[in-house]
Amino acid sequence: MWLLIITFILLVVVTTVAIEIRERRRAAGTTALTSEKPTPAPAVDNNCCGMHLVCERESLLSADDNIEYYDDEELDQLAGIRPEDYNDRQKAMIAEVFTSMRAEDVIGWVRSLQLRSIELPYELRDEVLMVVREQRAARNKG
Repeated sequence: MWLLIITFILLVVVTTVAIEIRERRRAAGTTALTSEKPTPAPAVDNNCCGMHLVCERESLLSADDNIEYYDDEELDQLAGIRPEDYNDRQKAMIAEVFTSMRAEDVIGWVRSLQLRSIELPYELRDEVLMVVREQRAARNKG
């Protein structure tokens, strides 16, 4: 019985340490399985959108800053909330909109979120960035 309890406690401690290491690496801008140095974020200026991971300001934001909705008006309630403050329901709301849209709409949707002061959850940023890059590459080819 004691062996089972000690094993369980050890498992909890190892899991907690692994999660803490992953979160610290994420906060530092590195991934858990790579030794790459993080790329520094661009210098922040007064006109910066604050979403360096997905924003290339010159191509996402333009002089015509009219907000376009993507059947996602319910996300307006998330305006001004920092990604680390999202609860699971709020993260799921954003993920549901993202996973239900066409890839070619993602760039416009990210622009819409920026204009509405809605930040992407950390868990979605890599996937969104991948789609944005693929769409930009497709646009540049054609």
